[in-house]
Amino acid sequence: MKPKVKLFITAITLAVCLPLLAQKKYTGKFVFTPQWTAHAQFAGYYVAQEKGFYKAEGLDVDIVHPSVSETAMHRIQEAESHATTLPLCLAMEIMDKGVPLVNILQTSMNNSTVIVSRRGKNPLTQKGARVGIWHAGFGQVAICMSRKEHLNYQWIQFTSNFDLFIKGAIDATLAMSYNEYYQLMQMGFTFTKDNVYRFSDHGYNIQDDGLYMRRDYYETHKAKAEKFARASRKGWEWASEHPEETLDIVMKYVQQNHVTTNRTLQRLMLKEILRLQVDRDSKKREFRLRPDMVKKANMLMRSNGMLKRDITYQELLDR
Repeated sequence: MKPKVKLFITAITLAVCLPLLAQKKYTGKFVFTPQWTAHAQFAGYYVAQEKGFYKAEGLDVDIVHPSVSETAMHRIQEAESHATTLPLCLAMEIMDKGVPLVNILQTSMNNSTVIVSRRGKNPLTQKGARVGIWHAGFGQVAICMSRKEHLNYQWIQFTSNFDLFIKGAIDATLAMSYNEYYQLMQMGFTFTKDNVYRFSDHGYNIQDDGLYMRRDYYETHKAKAEKFARASRKGWEWASEHPEETLDIVMKYVQQNHVTTNRTLQRLMLKEILRLQVDRDSKKREFRLRPDMVKKANMLMRSNGMLKRDITYQELLDR
């Protein structure tokens, strides 16, 4: 969790404090910066690059991962990158704070957040529990749920892996079903339906990752945005049909970026990421933002003071 948290420590601060810069001239390559370090979470984009899907669209793409000093949102703010990935709730929060964004492709159709209990209990029975939450965000849906259910959780922010959870200093923690959930299992923890709460199964199914651009760039480069989105979707479709070959590509990027992980964890991550891309109603990969989920996100976040105004479906898609 540590790399992920560090990369977003300043994201919201930047969105609040930095005014929109005068539009710079974007020249040279199309630069894509995912929100985190190299992992199977971004497999489709790596595939699109390695299989020449971007090149076939006439795009010269650079995939530049963020660093501690240069987060994805910082690079977007400074016009150093043209596109990034964000979960829907975080994108809406950033837009509410004055950074206009446009969703050009929605990859996730489901929410990945879970609460895992260290005490072997149903998290909904642990009122007043000490629950770990990422220092840099991603917990909007969890906070809304805990307030609605009157759980009175004590949110304990953490900026490093799972030390508090492992040592028993907290009762439960938030985790992503494609990442930290599997990390903890590899550490020897056992999770069942009795001590794991999946938000997507309890009326809080709000989409995660989508592909976003700053509005000022999008409005002057719509054709390029469409090409990048089309090639990226093709990358994800290829990944779903060729998982082992996709893992070869993922591990190449992991090694190039010196990320500590293993193929087993990346295989589990890819399988879960691909599962999350399938819409529960249609049973298909739709690659679209659902208006009902945008409406639900607005309702939850506004009722809990996380948004000052509605971020509309039309605004997100520039319609």
